Amino acid sequence: MITFENTEIAFHNRSNAELRKTFWLFKLMSYNKLVRIGKHILNFSVIIHLPISKLLKHTIYRHFCGGESLIEASATINSLRFYNIKAILDYSVEGKENEAGFSNALNETLATIRFAASNPDVPFTVFKPSAFGKQGNLEKSSNDKIQTAIENAELNNFKQRIETLCKTAFELDIPIMIDAEHSYYQKIIDMVCEEMMEKYNTEKAIVYNTIQLYRIDRLEFLKMIFQKACDKSYYLGIKFVRGAYLEKERERAKRLNYQSPVYYEKAQTDSDFNEALRFSIEHINRISIFNGTHNEESSKYLTILMSQAGLPNNDSRVWFSQLYGMGDNISYNLADKGYNVAKYIPYGPVKFVMPYLIRRAEENTSVKGQTSHELDLILKEMKRRKNLRIK
Repeated sequence: MITFENTEIAFHNRSNAELRKTFWLFKLMSYNKLVRIGKHILNFSVIIHLPISKLLKHTIYRHFCGGESLIEASATINSLRFYNIKAILDYSVEGKENEAGFSNALNETLATIRFAASNPDVPFTVFKPSAFGKQGNLEKSSNDKIQTAIENAELNNFKQRIETLCKTAFELDIPIMIDAEHSYYQKIIDMVCEEMMEKYNTEKAIVYNTIQLYRIDRLEFLKMIFQKACDKSYYLGIKFVRGAYLEKERERAKRLNYQSPVYYEKAQTDSDFNEALRFSIEHINRISIFNGTHNEESSKYLTILMSQAGLPNNDSRVWFSQLYGMGDNISYNLADKGYNVAKYIPYGPVKFVMPYLIRRAEENTSVKGQTSHELDLILKEMKRRKNLRIK
């Protein structure tokens, strides 16, 4: 059985100096007050045009991002290849809700698809659907409240952009993952994604939808779309995550007085997540799995399910993934045993990726045990290396 406690494997890509630097980075991010103050300082620095990009690039940016461009990201990809780990490039610049912003996001995402097609170390591409349509319009579409010709045209433009991406991915034979969004405009994304899967997943999974298992209804949703795929003879590609908008979902539900769409108990999310993995392995001939989690138990459970089903560790229909700069004990130990592993690597100009970096820092203070566990593992490896030198 695989273990994720082997720190020698988890950190053998980092020198002693890099390990110490990583320790202090996570140590600083473990302080809630410091992160909150830092967030305001960073935002203010952008407003008054302080030259802080260089400082960020050599600290938090370097740890969590692959580079400012596809060329810079190539160096990160090459460094992972040595350890049997692939890369997924995520253009993490948050565009403005206008035609110029949508066009820029579309062109950059198309570039990542073409880049992946020419690089065997980039097996997937990914995009955030709200980068291609106004959130207000997506919300109206999800609730059947589109009324004007302008709103309908905006919806059609959104669909056309998604179609362009999926069609290009299909033609270049590169699987493409569509990220999940807030529950109140996820419905239209699910609908478009189903249309794309029916059209392009006729021989294998090219288009992947994302299911957030902290949502109360997602396990049944998985079973529903599985039945549709069977009825219409296409394949499902599913990225499984726990969920990214927990506090916002709860706050909105409370403010607007409706039932929260997300579980209140983490154990319920964990249960649904593992059940979704079990269901998918049970139907692996129809469902391809992208397991995006930093949860060790779920990652280990999937390896057990694969073994019980007689699947080889490198079965092309099952992938494991963690964010670049986090969960290395999971990624590197899985890769060492021959499982398919891909690091999720954000890239883009430092100043434009700042919102992503701020969220990473905030999540590391709010995710129970994550930062503490990262620090414990780093300390364990530092101690192991020290004892090795003494001997």
